Amino acid sequence: MTVRTSEGSWVVPAQRAVWIPARTRHSISIAGAVSMRTLYLRARLVKHLPRNCCVVNVSPLLQELILHACGFRALGRRSKLHAHLIDFIIDQLKTVKTVPLQLRSPSDPRAARVAALLQSDPSDSTALDEVCKEVGASKRTIERIFQQETHLSVGRWRQQLRLMRSLQLLAAGEKITHAALEAGYSTPSAFIAMFRKALGTTPRRYFANSALVKT
Repeated sequence: MTVRTSEGSWVVPAQRAVWIPARTRHSISIAGAVSMRTLYLRARLVKHLPRNCCVVNVSPLLQELILHACGFRALGRRSKLHAHLIDFIIDQLKTVKTVPLQLRSPSDPRAARVAALLQSDPSDSTALDEVCKEVGASKRTIERIFQQETHLSVGRWRQQLRLMRSLQLLAAGEKITHAALEAGYSTPSAFIAMFRKALGTTPRRYFANSALVKT
């Protein structure tokens, strides 16, 4: 899935989840076959959890707890069984590790136009200097804005965009070679090296539980 808010977008591969704080306006798009489970928690129960959207790993234990909880129409603390399940899930949520699969959107009009150009074709290899010229700003100015608003350089933002695009393609069942080219990499080996550096493993191992990735 890809979750989008006014602040940016988050790619959510198989066996992962996205945490969305209360009252966050968002949209969800899906690539490939997806079975989704959703838990809604009262804000007072999760006041110590992140206040921003984030993608997190889901352990086998947490996955089973979520599946079990979704078997009930609702959970309430008046039931001891429900209360224990709620507390167990919240304890597990406090320990989950976030995954670097977010892409913040710059709000400055010039930087936003640069972001839109890069998003229109992640595989485009046009130099950043040229992209910045198209919106009437210097690369130095755009770099400063991106650092302030997204905490990434334009180059790093572009790399993150390409990573997220490749994840969407792989989740849809595309081959690694096709995903690599669509993400702007000339060879699968260069793409796999980037993937490993960003996520600590290869595409095939990352999607091991979903059996989606093709060579």
